[in-house]
Amino acid sequence: MSVRILITGGTFDKEYNEIDGRLYFNKTHIEELLALGRCRLEVEISTLMLIDSLKMSDKDRKLISDSCKNIKEHQIVITHGTDTMGKTAELIAAQKLDKTIVLTGAMIPYKFGSSDGLFNVGSALAFSQALPFGVYIAMNGQYFTWDSVKKNRSTGIFERIA
Repeated sequence: MSVRILITGGTFDKEYNEIDGRLYFNKTHIEELLALGRCRLEVEISTLMLIDSLKMSDKDRKLISDSCKNIKEHQIVITHGTDTMGKTAELIAAQKLDKTIVLTGAMIPYKFGSSDGLFNVGSALAFSQALPFGVYIAMNGQYFTWDSVKKNRSTGIFERIA
């Protein structure tokens, strides 16, 4: 069975407007990224939204959570903004689904060329196939259960909490 990738936006899919200096969303870069990584895994991609996670509403989070519940795949990767990834993970975890769900993101937009997004998505896809049912966050080659991690805003690194 394939892995479902749910796209929600976040820094991963942002682009830079060279004229006014703003970051914006145009489209997801996941297919380009999978091709660059020479991915041979069967995936199904669904774009739910393209927004910054700081602008994500409860309605948006419910759409993500409901999508996890309603899709047929048992292995799911969600691209998400890093600032509120934990909040979405908590809502999904409350459903207690018999699925392995891995949220991931990037600190640097993919289009910048030096993004951590390629590595993070590759890791998340691998973790989604190897970990038992549950909700996880995967960043920088590590995975964390949804309730054992926080983003250190001063370092930009996800850290395990006790």
